[in-house]
Amino acid sequence: MKNFCGALLILFVVLGIHAQEPSLPGDFRQQNLTDYNSSLLNPAYSLDRNNPSSIAFWSRWQWQTIDADPTSLFLNYTTRINPASSAAAGFFQHNTGIFLNTGAALNYAYQIELSPKMTLGVGLNLFGYQQELADQRFIQPNPFQRTPTNDFILQLAPGINLRVDKFSVGFVSENLFDYNFTTNERNTSPDDRMFFGLASYDIPVGILNADGNSFLRPAVYFKTIPGLDTQIGFNSVLSTSKFWAQGGYNSFYGVSGGAGGRFFKRLSIGAIVEFGIGSELDGKDPSFEIVTAYKLGKIETAAEKKEEELIAAETEKEKELKEELSKAEALAQKEKLQEQRRLDREQKRLDKEITRQMNDSIQVANRNAETSANESRRELKRKTDSINAAKTAQALAEREAIAQQRKTDSIQAAKKAEETALALARQKRKDSIAQAQLAAAEAAEKKAELERLARQKEVVTPEAGEKYEEVVTEGLLEPGYYLIANVFGTKRYFYAFMADLKKKGLAPKSFYRELNKYNYVYLKRYDSINEARKARDSKFNGQYSEKTWIFRVVGE
Repeated sequence: MKNFCGALLILFVVLGIHAQEPSLPGDFRQQNLTDYNSSLLNPAYSLDRNNPSSIAFWSRWQWQTIDADPTSLFLNYTTRINPASSAAAGFFQHNTGIFLNTGAALNYAYQIELSPKMTLGVGLNLFGYQQELADQRFIQPNPFQRTPTNDFILQLAPGINLRVDKFSVGFVSENLFDYNFTTNERNTSPDDRMFFGLASYDIPVGILNADGNSFLRPAVYFKTIPGLDTQIGFNSVLSTSKFWAQGGYNSFYGVSGGAGGRFFKRLSIGAIVEFGIGSELDGKDPSFEIVTAYKLGKIETAAEKKEEELIAAETEKEKELKEELSKAEALAQKEKLQEQRRLDREQKRLDKEITRQMNDSIQVANRNAETSANESRRELKRKTDSINAAKTAQALAEREAIAQQRKTDSIQAAKKAEETALALARQKRKDSIAQAQLAAAEAAEKKAELERLARQKEVVTPEAGEKYEEVVTEGLLEPGYYLIANVFGTKRYFYAFMADLKKKGLAPKSFYRELNKYNYVYLKRYDSINEARKARDSKFNGQYSEKTWIFRVVGE
């Protein structure tokens, strides 16, 4: 009893400590990614913002100094498959505050050209990772739960991005589908989906004699995270061939700013710092991010890019000429089809005239053949009369056979009536037996009901040191004795405990008490106190070695 009270005290202390901390969202916290590794923000961004082909690294220290381990890191390789598609593969590690997720990420994106200035990008991120508890310090002293660790989870994050000239708007779900292969069930419920939307506009700028690719990109976004307020924010990035600088605001994390340099036209290095400004983040250290990228493949000069633009313009002109040529060919084909239809109508008219002439010839031939047909009909009548006479004789023979068959049928009908009477008598005997059995069953059921009522009125005196609780009614629970394995005030430990019991081959059930807002997990319901005590003392027949106690619903 002392050990139990001590463990309970430790649990309350842990819960109190966590209650004082601001709730940390469980997403990737990647709202500051504006260039490299943007596919972690929206999978469709690997087509352009990831700058394929390139290798990029991103790390974040959430509310801590950079001499500690990063809370998030992402190493990613992006390549362009063809002008309309790209792919990426990477490694990531992410600390949600509760779990440490370590695994790999695969990306694929495809671009659909809707018009010369409008494209639709669709993409998919596939995350496969091992999930374990981020902090094991308070797990062993907790007497109420056994949290499973090292789960393998697969997670899908689809996204789209519509671009109209220099304006773009995107939408993504970070965990539209996930599956825990360790527990063989969905890792999160449908109500736990996270959604992110972002709109931005690219403004070309000329600065420091840049190569014409410099731009200013302001953006606004929102993110919904279950159980927390919707995050709303904005940021803006100034990007040139020599450096980049950005600033932003997030309704939860606060303000951020960062800058970086680009060296040798391939290497990019920068850092971002984020300060919490809300009252709930008072006393928190700033968050830091480091972004690094290396461009692979050929580096195009401004002249080469201009040449490519000219080639693209020529290609567009050729495309327009082909379209005009196709229209002319279609018009010629239409005129040819109309002429063919006119010729077909003329041919049909000639066919009708030929058919009319042939019908006239046939009518003349029919009149000549009618005389021969009359003679043939007379000969046919003579043959028909002979056949009818033979059929009459056959009909007489069939009537005699029918009369004989009727006699036979009468005899068989009498036999069948006798058999039916015998069957009815046997059925009556069976019905009498069934009625007797039904009466016996009803008597047994009534006896069982009387025994149940007697057990319900049974007065139970708790034994010395025995934990026992008794209520008259509890919701829709059936009266009886429930062997309680554990009680939880939080759903996360409750779900973990239920999953642990199922892994052990047990079939636990639970009920929720409005009186104290707790979930009660029980192994089985029994009809008598003796059965319940026997199951408790035998450690549930050797299947459950932890402590249990008895909860009784008496019933009205």
